[in-house]
Order: sequence, then C-alpha cells, then structure tokens
Amino acid sequence: MIDPTPEILSALLSGDVMRVEQLSGGASSATYAVDAVADDGSVRPLILQCAATGSVPEGGFPRADQAKLQQFAHAHGLPVAEVVRVLGPDDGLGEGFIMARLPGEALAPRWLKLPEYAPARAALTGQCAAVLARLHRLPLAGVAGLALPSGSTAELLARMFTSYRRFGVDSPVFDLAFAWLKERVEDRPATTIVHGDFRSGNFLVAPEGLVAVLDWELAHLGDGHEDLGWLCCNSWRFGVLQNPVGGFGQRDELYAAYEAAGGGPVDRERARLWEVWGTLKWGIACLQLGDDHVSGRLRNVERAAIGRRVSEVELDLMHQLKFGSV
Repeated sequence: MIDPTPEILSALLSGDVMRVEQLSGGASSATYAVDAVADDGSVRPLILQCAATGSVPEGGFPRADQAKLQQFAHAHGLPVAEVVRVLGPDDGLGEGFIMARLPGEALAPRWLKLPEYAPARAALTGQCAAVLARLHRLPLAGVAGLALPSGSTAELLARMFTSYRRFGVDSPVFDLAFAWLKERVEDRPATTIVHGDFRSGNFLVAPEGLVAVLDWELAHLGDGHEDLGWLCCNSWRFGVLQNPVGGFGQRDELYAAYEAAGGGPVDRERARLWEVWGTLKWGIACLQLGDDHVSGRLRNVERAAIGRRVSEVELDLMHQLKFGSV
C-alpha cells in the first residue's frame, strides 16, 4: 500500500484534490480526510478508508463488499455515509473505498462529556435502538452476493477460542469466560445482519443527536442480540460508568426502544450473555492488536497501548461473572 497523495486521488476521482490528511483513531483502518473540488468549484468533503495493512485478513469482510453493504444500508434509510468510489487492485492503495464526509463529532469522550452535546446524549438511546431495529430487519436476500462472515453461535465461539489460543497466552479469566459461555449460550443459526462494532466511538454525533454509524468492517451474519450486548460493554462507556448503554443510556430503555421500533422482543438474559461475549471478544482483539506490534507485523504505538488493556478486560469479566454486570 502506498500513501495516498492529492495527485493519486485526483486521478481516481477525475477531479482536483486540494487536501489529504490522515485522521487518528481506528486500529484496523487507515482513514484520511479528503477535500476534493466539485464540478461547481465548491469543496467536496470526502473520507478515504483503507485496510490498515493494505488487505483484509483471511476470513474477514472484504472492503469492496463492505462498501456494498453500506450502500445497501444507506438505500434502506440507515444513517450511513454514501460511498463514492471503491478502490481497485490497480489503484495501489489496497482494499478500501471513498465515501462522503459528514459533519459531526466522532470522538466519544467529547460528545459524552461536553455540555453542548447534552441533547444528543438524551436522544441517542432511542436513535441507536431504532437504527439497530431497522438493520436487523434488512432482508438477507439483499446481501446474498456479499462475502459476509457467518456462522452459528457455537461456530463463532469456537473460532474465537481458536484465535485466542494462537497467541500462546494463558489467561485464567479468559479460560473461565469461554467455559462460562459454552455452558450457557444456546447455539443459534446466523439469521440477521449484525454491524459487529456498534458502539460509542463508531458514531458520528451532532449536538442534536446521531448523524451516522461508522466502521462496518466487522459486519457479519449472526444474532441481533450481539449488537445490543456489544453496545453495553464497559469499554465503550469511556468512563461514564453509570450509563451502561455506550456511556449515555440504560439497558431497559434501549431494549424497550428497540422493541418499539420493530426490532422484535429482546431476551434480557440473552442480551446479558452477549455482553459477556462482547467483553471477551474485545479482550481477544486487545491481544491481536498487541501481537501486531510485538511481532513486527504492524508496528504502531496505538496497537501496543491497546494490547496493554487486556488486564482491564479481565477485571470487567470477573465483575460480570460474579455480579452479573458491570
């Protein structure tokens, strides 16, 4: 993968590009703000998002298919940035695509704590519930040609355990969490489009509320309760611990709003199991990102720092298993 320059992007977009600036955040993607010149001479704000290593790992969701899923969601009224161009093999930038750049704040610690975002925080639980209800109702026929990862609940848990073991790290807490989940999680077929990373930090927020849902690279077919549980994991509260739904809401409010929006009945115990699952999944992701740096596969200070958060995940898991929630 080569660094995108205004000259390269001008050729891809068939028009002048004035600025390309790499943005911070996002461990699995390289993201750039792009200012292009529209036909009428105005500035056209865009985002270029590429796989951080240039390509998606084996078994992952190809970026070209991710772009198609985002367009499918956009066409069905979900708050998603419109895709402008999908990168090809000859473009030299690896797997990725260019999409519209929307106004709003992506840094969760800002919109979770600054006073001007208080109206957004009050609205977000209902807005997120409505988005998930609509996403989980999308017809699978519309994504039949996409390489969306899939698997039954048991298959997904087995894959996560295999991923954990390949790091050669023995965590008694992780071992206990895997055993706990294996005993309790009912095996279910994959029947729903799941975002896979629906949480604070992947929302674009304006003072009045949700603007867009970002980062669809972990989308897959699975159980819609997974998105509900993931949104409530402690890591995505950014210190606002009293609000388990992303640092801004309460679980009962989320579940009620999801049901009211047509998302189907929420099984509270199943959602809790997925919250434990999500916490463990984040722990495995921390191992992966730390290993990326230590192995030299992708040396990156952010990945090294996230790798050190495994101990935080272990504490969250112990609290969940003993007391039922964090």
